[in-house]
Amino acid sequence: MKRTPSALTLALALVLSACVPSLNPLYTERDLVFDTALLGVWAENDNAQNTWAFERSGDKSYKAIYTEKGKTGEFEVHLLRLGDTLFLDFYPEDAGIKEMNRNDFYQFHFLPVHTFAKVSLSGSTVGMAFLDPDWLKKLLEKKPGAIRHEKRGEEGIVLTASTKDLQKFVLKHVHEAFGDKPAVLNRVSAPASAAPAAK
Repeated sequence: MKRTPSALTLALALVLSACVPSLNPLYTERDLVFDTALLGVWAENDNAQNTWAFERSGDKSYKAIYTEKGKTGEFEVHLLRLGDTLFLDFYPEDAGIKEMNRNDFYQFHFLPVHTFAKVSLSGSTVGMAFLDPDWLKKLLEKKPGAIRHEKRGEEGIVLTASTKDLQKFVLKHVHEAFGDKPAVLNRVSAPASAAPAAK
């Protein structure tokens, strides 16, 4: 699939609307797992305009192509396990920034960030819930020191905590931080080929 310059635009849209950006990843190398059950194309229903396509990209990483109303964005994705819970860590591919029709100085001012979601894999469905920005905002209003962060304007929050501190925070709040209604995605297309899972 041809890469388009919309990857960065999509990443920013996710950050500004329904996701919490983090400067650091949620994973270390020892936390990573790979499950072929995630491979393929997923959507909430057969007629959905928004789809997630996961492809293998290395031993323990994926490439995800998110399509929203015909526009696509590509992400480097890692599946990780913390305790008994699986998470996905999303990071926009550099190509999306480089393919923008802007000079190097302009592109230098874009800062790619990580976002992460709690995920469950169950046969032909995937449950995915991103860290809830409204929940986080309320928590930080009561306990500003709960996790290192910076504010962006009136509503935006950027997490600046280390990976170690992010993991502690997520595990402490895993049952409330990701909401109680994850998006349920159904497989609409199987992967072209699936190698054995690497753990």
